[in-house]
Amino acid sequence: MKGANRVAQFERGQLQRIRLHVLPTKRFKTFAISLFAGLTLDEATVTPVALIPFVLRRGTANLPETIAFREKLDDLYGAGFGFDVYKRGDSQIVQFRMDVINDEFVSSNTPLLAESLRFLGDVLTDPLLDNNGFHHKYVDAEKTTLKKRLEAIVNDKIRYAAERCLEEMCADEPYRLHPLGKLADIDAITPSSLYANYEQWLDNAALDLYVVGDTTLEEVTELVTKAFKLKEGAPSVYSVPNVQHPVKEVKTVTERMEVSQGKLNLGLRTGVGYEDDAYPAVLMYNGILGGYPHSKLFLNVREKESLAYYASSRLDGHKGLCTIQSGIEFANYDRAVVIIKEQLESMRQGQLSELELNQTKAMISNHLRELQDSAYEMIAYDFNSVLTGKQRSAEQLLEQVQAVTAEDIVKVAARVQLDTIYFLRDRKEA
Repeated sequence: MKGANRVAQFERGQLQRIRLHVLPTKRFKTFAISLFAGLTLDEATVTPVALIPFVLRRGTANLPETIAFREKLDDLYGAGFGFDVYKRGDSQIVQFRMDVINDEFVSSNTPLLAESLRFLGDVLTDPLLDNNGFHHKYVDAEKTTLKKRLEAIVNDKIRYAAERCLEEMCADEPYRLHPLGKLADIDAITPSSLYANYEQWLDNAALDLYVVGDTTLEEVTELVTKAFKLKEGAPSVYSVPNVQHPVKEVKTVTERMEVSQGKLNLGLRTGVGYEDDAYPAVLMYNGILGGYPHSKLFLNVREKESLAYYASSRLDGHKGLCTIQSGIEFANYDRAVVIIKEQLESMRQGQLSELELNQTKAMISNHLRELQDSAYEMIAYDFNSVLTGKQRSAEQLLEQVQAVTAEDIVKVAARVQLDTIYFLRDRKEA
């Protein structure tokens, strides 16, 4: 990893409103391209912004038919194209991805990186329009798609409970909003209102374009200049959320639905963000608590007590949250809460074995080393520095994790506060 890190470093540039991040490397036979467009989560815009990429992927001014759009990707030797909509901190982020083979490995008369960036530029900045709005057929079809995505969350009770716990926990914060928006707001969206939201989004979003492959910052800058039609201006920056939220009292929420298994979720405030020097220690805290199969939650709640079908924890370092997920029998609620709280207390008391420390360090270190094998993982990791302003290479984080002591974890544990207990159960009265 050390050698790879020295050889390959992201080069940075700026072109009008887009920040450019290019990693020149011959390690991969393809070019990996990611474009991030981030905007603060907001009740008024979260749903239309979520819908925008669904409509943009249907056609452009140059490729108005969806079939022509897809055939263009085939012409680029089967280039991959896709997008995600998610949240980091208090921001809603749309990420477009393209993956195209390096020209050296095919007999192409077309410069594939240039064509791919032109394709992405058209998707983002030159969409298909109809009567001063998006094409109505595409908007109608993708509204249905978005509805189905949101309905699928309700049908997946594990995911639903996790989302509801966060919604209750962050009721007064932008983070309460789901990145795919609100089901109730979809019907009111029209082709013209969506286009108005698109223009505001494009003018205000923080834009970051990543390219990993056998290229240079100079080449990418020249290609992007030709490919993207953006207004003049400086790049927007992300605001780093305040992760200090003192808990006055624990919120307990019980929700009843037609379920056969209880979903018990707990929300914790760590008071530690990605940019914090204590971040490596909070990574270790989460790993030992519930991040891996050797963790306290898995062994004590699931294995020893047989109270849960699953029990784990997840860390959101950008928001300073740690959430616990478990599936239990309805009658085991009180006992499960007690056992989970005991695990939190054992972390505070420093009841940490050498085996737990070593196994967790090994798991985190393996993950950080494996980042180097995937261009998109390297991009995703580097994007953390854009979101937070904290420059910390994967190699540096690996070294910092290895240096974490039991005392460091106890200090983090002392800052962790239980904020919310959410329980999804059946409709029968206890």
